[in-house]
Amino acid sequence: MLVFPGCKINIGLRIVSRRDDGYHNLETVFYPVPVHDALEALPNRHSPTDEWTQTGLTIAGDPANNLCLRALALLRQQLPPDTIPALCMHLHKAIPMGAGLGGGSADGAYMLRLLNDQFGLALPRQQLLNLALELGSDCPFFIDPQPCFAWGRGELMEPLPLQLSGYELVLVNPGIHVNTGWAFGQIKPAQPASSLAELVQLPVAEWRQQVINDFEAPVAAAHPAVAQLLKQLYAQGAVYAAMSGSGSTCYGLFAAGTVPPQAWPEGYWCRVLAL
Repeated sequence: MLVFPGCKINIGLRIVSRRDDGYHNLETVFYPVPVHDALEALPNRHSPTDEWTQTGLTIAGDPANNLCLRALALLRQQLPPDTIPALCMHLHKAIPMGAGLGGGSADGAYMLRLLNDQFGLALPRQQLLNLALELGSDCPFFIDPQPCFAWGRGELMEPLPLQLSGYELVLVNPGIHVNTGWAFGQIKPAQPASSLAELVQLPVAEWRQQVINDFEAPVAAAHPAVAQLLKQLYAQGAVYAAMSGSGSTCYGLFAAGTVPPQAWPEGYWCRVLAL
């Protein structure tokens, strides 16, 4: 079976408080974006062991720690032996890693979905959401990706009637890795005056001063290329520009048909997408 995990942008991201479990309470708006990896899993008819291969963009770290393989192991722990046979799995990576787009989280969640469908496991949605949360805080979003307001660790979600179909999205990643732990360490949690769930209902042209990503200021200060990237998106005519997640991918929302030709330094990753 072949599936195509997508990614997301964060429209605003506020760090509300620290939690006793070491995580933070936050609020954000997740919006699905049509950039996709490709993930395939088939029964291995040649060997009694799993086989894993990957192509495309580089994935840092030990392949054994890939969220797809962790998702497979997690499911096997929940099921009778041999429910899921040895598999041949392949991931083609097109979404940059560690970029604030949730690409790795999507891969893990889509593996849960793929296995549930392929082997007729009939796991209910809530169980899939619970399993996804064990993989990562934003993995549950990708069980059923649709615009939503998220809070808690990011696992509590409520669908939002947010449509950006009159806009085009420019995604730019400057190839800078932002350490998530460092990024959280730069934030002083605070309760925002207004909820993002309400603010994103305003016209997009009013978002600039009100829909805020708390990570943007410290990351831009530490990495001037991010600050310059945001400045350039606005100079190109973006109605709203921001950093996604803890960075370093930035995006600009442009009225449809107004995106100028894109020219970024060598090593930058860029996509122009209709929403």
